[in-house]
Amino acid sequence: MSAPLQDLRARAARAALVAFALGRRGTKAWITSPPFVVITLLFPLIFLAAFAGALSPLAHDRGFDYPGDYTTFIYGFVVLQAAAFGGVFTGYSAARDFELGFAPRIFLAVPDRSAVLAGYLLVATIRSLIAAGVVTLAALAGGMAPRCDAGQALLVAVLVVLVAVMATCWTTGIAMRLRTTRAGPLMHTPVLIAMFLTPVYVPLALLDGWLRAAASWNPLTQLVEASRALLVGTNTHLHESLAIAGLLVVLFGAWALRGIATTARGV
Repeated sequence: MSAPLQDLRARAARAALVAFALGRRGTKAWITSPPFVVITLLFPLIFLAAFAGALSPLAHDRGFDYPGDYTTFIYGFVVLQAAAFGGVFTGYSAARDFELGFAPRIFLAVPDRSAVLAGYLLVATIRSLIAAGVVTLAALAGGMAPRCDAGQALLVAVLVVLVAVMATCWTTGIAMRLRTTRAGPLMHTPVLIAMFLTPVYVPLALLDGWLRAAASWNPLTQLVEASRALLVGTNTHLHESLAIAGLLVVLFGAWALRGIATTARGV
C-alpha cells in the first residue's frame, strides 16, 4: 500500500475515533441530564397529544383525502419535528461547549475539523431516534394505525435522521460563529418557522392564501408529505424528498464546516 493511501486511512481512522468519542460524550451528557431529556421529548409529545386529540374532527372535512387516520397524519409531521428539536438542542450543546471552555480544547487536539461536526451529528442522530421512538410509542398508544411495512418504516427513520442532520448543521453553524447559548433564538426560530410552514393540520390542498403558497414553496413540505405517505404504505414524494434533503444537508453541512473552520483559525 502506498504511503499517501496509508496516511489517508490513518487520518480517517483518527477522525472516526474523535467523532465517536465526541458522540459518546454528548450522548452521555444528555442522558444523564434529566431536564435536557425531558425538554427534548416533551414538546413533540405535547404537540402529538394536542393535535391528534383536539383537531381530529378535521379528518371529516370535505377534501381531507388522507387515507390513514388523523393520528397517523399528525404523527408524520410530529416525528420529523422531534428530529428537528434533536438537532436544535445539539446546537445548544455545541454553544454550551464554548461557554464551558471545552470546545477550544477540542480544536487544539483535533487536526481534522470535520470530525468535530461528525461528533455532533452522531449525538443529534441518537437523540432524534430516541425521541422518534418515544413519539412512536405514544402515537401507537393513542390509536395510530400505520399501514407501512418494515422497509417503509425504515425510510421514515431515514427522513428523521436527515432532518436531524439538517437542523444540527444549521444550529452548529450558528454556535461556531457566535459561541454562546444566548444565540438560541437564532438557532431554533428559523427551524420552528420552517416546520410550521408545512401542511401541519390538514393536507396541502385544504390550505388557502399565503399559507398555501408558503407551504408549496417550503422544501420541508416534501419531507412531511413523504413521511405521511410512507406511513400508509405508499412511496409518494419519496424520491423528491430524498433529493431535497440531500441538497439541504450539503448546503447546511457547508455552512457548519465553514463556521468550524473560522472558529479553528481563531483558537
